[in-house]
Amino acid sequence: MGVPHPSPAAGTPSVGAAAGRVDRTLALTDGVSRLRYVSSRGASSRLDALERLGIHRVRDLFLHVPHRYVDYSHVVPISHADLGSEVTVVGTVDKVELKRPRPRLTVVELFVVDQTGVLSASFFGQPWLAEQVRRGNKIALSGKVDFAYGFKQMRAPFHEVLEPNANASSYRRVLPVHSVGEGITTSWMRRIVSCALADVGDVADWMPATLVERHGLMTLARAVREVHFPQSLATAEEGRRRLAFDELLCLQVALLSRQAIELGDVRATTHASSGPHMDALLAALPFSLTDEQRHAADQILADMAAPRVMNRLLLGDVGTGKTAVAAVALAAVADTGTQGAVMAPTSVLARQYAEKLGPILDAAGITWALVTGATPSAERAEAARRTAAGELCVTFGTTALLSDDIAFARLTFVVVDEQHRFGVDQRASLRRKGAGADLLAMTATPIPRTLALSIYGDVSLSCIRNRPRATAGVTTRIVTPENLDLAYGSIRSAVEAGHQAYVICPLVDDADSGDGLGSDLDDVPESQRSKGTRVRSATSTLAELSERVFPDLACALLTGRMSAADKDAVMEEFRAGRVDVLVATTVVEVGVDVPNATVMLIHDADRFGLATLHQLRGRVGRGDWPGEVWLSCAAKQGTPARKRLSALESTADGFELARLDLKLRREGEVLGYRQHGGITLRVSDLAVDEDLVVAAHEDAQEIFAKDPSLSGPELRPMALEARDRFGVYFEELDKA
Repeated sequence: MGVPHPSPAAGTPSVGAAAGRVDRTLALTDGVSRLRYVSSRGASSRLDALERLGIHRVRDLFLHVPHRYVDYSHVVPISHADLGSEVTVVGTVDKVELKRPRPRLTVVELFVVDQTGVLSASFFGQPWLAEQVRRGNKIALSGKVDFAYGFKQMRAPFHEVLEPNANASSYRRVLPVHSVGEGITTSWMRRIVSCALADVGDVADWMPATLVERHGLMTLARAVREVHFPQSLATAEEGRRRLAFDELLCLQVALLSRQAIELGDVRATTHASSGPHMDALLAALPFSLTDEQRHAADQILADMAAPRVMNRLLLGDVGTGKTAVAAVALAAVADTGTQGAVMAPTSVLARQYAEKLGPILDAAGITWALVTGATPSAERAEAARRTAAGELCVTFGTTALLSDDIAFARLTFVVVDEQHRFGVDQRASLRRKGAGADLLAMTATPIPRTLALSIYGDVSLSCIRNRPRATAGVTTRIVTPENLDLAYGSIRSAVEAGHQAYVICPLVDDADSGDGLGSDLDDVPESQRSKGTRVRSATSTLAELSERVFPDLACALLTGRMSAADKDAVMEEFRAGRVDVLVATTVVEVGVDVPNATVMLIHDADRFGLATLHQLRGRVGRGDWPGEVWLSCAAKQGTPARKRLSALESTADGFELARLDLKLRREGEVLGYRQHGGITLRVSDLAVDEDLVVAAHEDAQEIFAKDPSLSGPELRPMALEARDRFGVYFEELDKA
């Protein structure tokens, strides 16, 4: 006989129980085909339906949180259902009617009674309900109460047919409503999730216990259960916040890990924060730096002088003077005797940087050159030679700077303007041309702090809110397509006064659908766009203006499809005043500076995001003359599209608009990074989870300060979780 094993102490999990939990945790990465009620592939299989929703693994299913809940826990009698309130009533179906008020429209009307009164419920486009719901059925209805035709009424309420003998405990609950699609119903989704929770829901928690305790969070296993089948709306929100924090913390860990991989063992350059070039440049600036500009510059110079590689994002609204701050940093590079590169998303913006900063750099004795796709070959070859030899201190350019022929003798500082327009690999490619180069990313697209921390979590933030000098300002008005004469009259008056105008269109030509044009046609949810109208294109609008509206004015076209040389030529004509009206796409959104332009008409304005519209209107009113912006929109008053645009009429604060934009759209749509390998967050709501974003950012920074390799036993599960969720950041680096 063998020696008997000692019995585990009371309350101590057995080896078998612990092993079972490990198995259930590992099952999170299994395909959903392992779950009950998920059939094999076929024309209408639930497996295919789940995968169309982006649910491929068990983890995906658990993170497919309900988009709303129906609170059956507080049922009121029909007589106590106040008009305008959201309530749940339970009664008996007394009458079922199927109506067809007009072709292709069906209405099923139910009359439900309880001991206190009668309520009618109308369902549109669901004729099958007339067969599914019968007179005498016990039913629960949840929705907003109105009054019509002498009855209290609910229009399209959420409903559930109850068992005849159902008691209050069987239906007084909070019912989850998951997003579903073709091939799967909400009831089937609830059934699948319920079985998955029963089979593998008791998972181990990957988050360090110290963080769970610090923030008073639910355990992971309980959070998953509560978010899908909550005891109350309060516990549902607690569960969602735990899963949201998980997501945000994993993202922060992934971003910081990416930074560690990018930098590797490189040594940072300790830049000089003062010197003759700095003194000369500050003297050459045509103005003194504002307090905000000086503070941002001091933060940047402190990072550049530190023995670690700088990663800083400079946020600033239109016209706040970010260029002057970047010039100060370039002077520090010159005083260090090294090189800097400034990469802009368009040749127009790159040339503008050179034209603005070039004379100031010349006055400070700092050598520079411009390299874009339109640079003549001989000039480009000379710039490449001087850059490689270390004769040039600053090189301005577009993605042309990434070309193999552009090499640096000692690149220690990189400026990337409008960083979200570049991919992770493009940023990394430029930094690889100078091992350990400090990075300053700049953006004139207002970004809420929560969004900046969650997307640029591996950078420090500097912010400039106020413009260094007051401008004449901009007036924004909404106009319908039928009243475009108002906008056209404004344009003509401006030209007669010696000024110029922009006309912006979402498409390049009439054959376009808007896909892949670099426009923001996809930035706004379909439900918030105007319907049934022809979307304006730049080419057809130019023809209309030139032939019918302004035949006596000089009109020109500027789109992203034109060659760099052609775009530069058109912009030069516009700057010189030889073009009165510039018809363009959003290629003019960033950086274009023509102070004489005072009027802008934006066609189909509801097709653009608020941040983009704010950027566009920043092109006028930049000088001593007031600007006018006309937003053409076919949507009717009171629609979501018109409400969005009304915000532009009421405020000129880009950061306030950015916060509103974030409430209306997902974060990937606000930044437009979906084309660059970004990830839309699945659980977090950055518009309401600001405290979680800040907490996740601070926790990740603290964790990496103590254990940058995340090799400790408490942190290893978190590292694996982060890579599993946000592997795209590592894939970009693996490719590179």
